[in-house]
Amino acid sequence: MVQLEEARKQLQEQVTPIAEVERIPLMDAVGRILAEDGVAVQDQPPFSRSPLDGYAVRGKDTKGASFDKPKSFTVIGKVYAGEVFDGTIQENQAVRIMTGAPIPDGADTVIRQEDSDYGMDQVRIYKESKPYENYCPQGEDYKKGTVLLKKGCVLDGISIAVLASIGKDWVTVYRKPRIAVISTGDEVVQPGNLLRPGKIYDSNLHFICGRLKELGVAPIAYGHCEDEVEKMTVKVEQFAAQADLIITTGGVSVGQKDIMHEVVERLHAKQLFWKVALKPGAPTLAAVYKDIPIICLSGNPFGAAANFELLVRPVLAALIGDSRWELKAQKAFLQNDYKKHGKYRRFLRGYTENGKVWIPSGNHASGVLASMIGCNCLIELSQDGAMKGEEVWIYLL
Repeated sequence: MVQLEEARKQLQEQVTPIAEVERIPLMDAVGRILAEDGVAVQDQPPFSRSPLDGYAVRGKDTKGASFDKPKSFTVIGKVYAGEVFDGTIQENQAVRIMTGAPIPDGADTVIRQEDSDYGMDQVRIYKESKPYENYCPQGEDYKKGTVLLKKGCVLDGISIAVLASIGKDWVTVYRKPRIAVISTGDEVVQPGNLLRPGKIYDSNLHFICGRLKELGVAPIAYGHCEDEVEKMTVKVEQFAAQADLIITTGGVSVGQKDIMHEVVERLHAKQLFWKVALKPGAPTLAAVYKDIPIICLSGNPFGAAANFELLVRPVLAALIGDSRWELKAQKAFLQNDYKKHGKYRRFLRGYTENGKVWIPSGNHASGVLASMIGCNCLIELSQDGAMKGEEVWIYLL
């Protein structure tokens, strides 16, 4: 039996971070890990532009302009965003200009239209504007050659926008981890089938696959296997040919049909540990087969759910090189008692808000799943439990 921290350490030591890359459309890249620096190939903006609607002029020509003593300018043209004015502004000339349009040659400021009489051929200016006062210079955002995004960063909406601004429509990212999931048990049937006496529906497979999708990585393969060593051995071999990580549920305790121990032996896999000093899900088993980590979780629904968070997510973080996958720990004040004692520290489902955490009412057995509804954290308690008002560690889901 190992402590949780040692179990995590042993699993992460078996992980080789994914180095393979792929090129994908920029529109599909949110949440992916950038595999190359994002470097500006041009200035942004690529030209000096107007920050407002008004008149492009020479700043020195507006000196002294006021409502009482307006300055008059000849309007020699008009330019909208996306257009270019073909000409050069001379003394006491103006070009009607719209927000985002390139500032014409010769001009060095823009008079906002509210400070004019909106003239079409001649315009009266009521306010002085110094050179470059209302002026967005070329390269104001960034200069050509600037490293805007570092290799290894997570692409979010702003990152996507920045890459679009340098003209990228495809981007090189690290490929996603390939995860395979297998549930076990003769008593388990898939939803949609007739539930015969003694059978239960397969919630574990759906939880693990659903949680992976929720975290942004859909499993590449998944399925169910009866409690037959030979069939399970073949299935693990098949999945190992394409996966970076295999997750199984069930078959890890000491019953006659707890097959995973024998499966590990038949595969000649290296066992890392069996049993972790915690509740629920203590009989978790971990092994390595052909450099592929295999994490065999408890068949009890909450045991599988809790240890997915506590053990699987750190492995995914190591595979991807992305700390977002790690559970975020923080402290909160417990709002109700939990007096149950045990041999090991315990993780309970909980709800946290504003520095407080509540243990939901209802059954907290490891085979109970419905009381997880609405929970947003795991609560870590010592083997002696805890009382209302105590500060405890929680892990955000």
